[in-house]
Amino acid sequence: MKILVTLAALLAAWLTPLPARAAPPTFTHPGVLLGRSQLDLIRTKVRAGEQPWKGAYDQMMANSLASLGRAPKPRAVVECGPYSNPNNGCTDERQDALAAYTQALAWYVTQDARYAQKAIQLMDAWSGVIQDHTNSNAPLQTGWAGSSWPRAAEIIRYTYTGWPQDRVNRFAAMLRNVYLPEVINGSHSNGNWELSMMEAALGISVFLEDRDVYDRAVAKFRTRVPAYIYLATDGALPRTAPGSGLDTRAKIIGYWQGQTTFVDGLTQETCRDFVHTGYGLSAISHFAETARIQGQDLYPEVADRLRHALGFQAKYELGTAPPSWLCGGSVNRGLGPVTEVGFNALHNRMGYGMTNTQALTERNRPAGTNVLFVAWETLTHAAG
Repeated sequence: MKILVTLAALLAAWLTPLPARAAPPTFTHPGVLLGRSQLDLIRTKVRAGEQPWKGAYDQMMANSLASLGRAPKPRAVVECGPYSNPNNGCTDERQDALAAYTQALAWYVTQDARYAQKAIQLMDAWSGVIQDHTNSNAPLQTGWAGSSWPRAAEIIRYTYTGWPQDRVNRFAAMLRNVYLPEVINGSHSNGNWELSMMEAALGISVFLEDRDVYDRAVAKFRTRVPAYIYLATDGALPRTAPGSGLDTRAKIIGYWQGQTTFVDGLTQETCRDFVHTGYGLSAISHFAETARIQGQDLYPEVADRLRHALGFQAKYELGTAPPSWLCGGSVNRGLGPVTEVGFNALHNRMGYGMTNTQALTERNRPAGTNVLFVAWETLTHAAG
């Protein structure tokens, strides 16, 4: 009997189709958030003095993240508690990762090797020291820093010849052994956590050319986005992510900050505050942008959710008073510099009308940095 059961199980497994592979057969480099054509466009626009790129570039270069005098502050163990309390290396790590990305952008625009070398110095310093992230915010911290490091590394590795191969290999090992294990399995905390963690995992997969990691990140992304942004087609209640444990109406409403009226574009964190909502929307846009560069256009899959979410939040961010049914009639604004990537993809490329998002995006230009994992997106994504 046991043999028959085993044979039946093997036959069933053989007949079950394997999930479609999402990863590209060949990875495109540079290919995390920015591709070569976008980098070339940035350089052309800045050198021609065109706006809004020139103003955005000047803003970036005036920031301390672009300073050639910056000294890296690596730690073996970065400990981050709730709201970075304690903050043992959390700010240093995030800012050094963003600084490496900023320096890489400065290198590409100016072709001044000093910026490339500074980016390398920052990446080498951390890859030679960091061993672990601890405390409750470790997954989110790893997601944020782990989103910025591959952006910098892709630009430097594939557009500059002065990064020694042994240091490239050490940096790759850092991403695989320190960052990837912390993010790849996701999180059932607030949705911005898992979205940022998947952004990091996707960027890491591109740098490592790891197709299995890429596939796992895409699979998780495809279930998390519908669980983060509501559409009326979802039904009376928002969708839930697999394994979330949200199996009753009361649990779902609690997870959605007590909101009981659901409309297109409402997010799981809208009634928490717009700051965290911005983190989630930004990570969605970044993820889809990297996948597009790699030849897999996920924007059509998330377009309705993302455009409604950007527009819904933008409406109230611009000053419209919320109705009584929305978050008890009060919202905590502060969406952040997070609209450029999604607006460029959905409006400029795909042709969606996005009146509120456009007004907010143009009002906030040049978009700066949240000093977490978002930086300089007017410069990088005002077009292209």
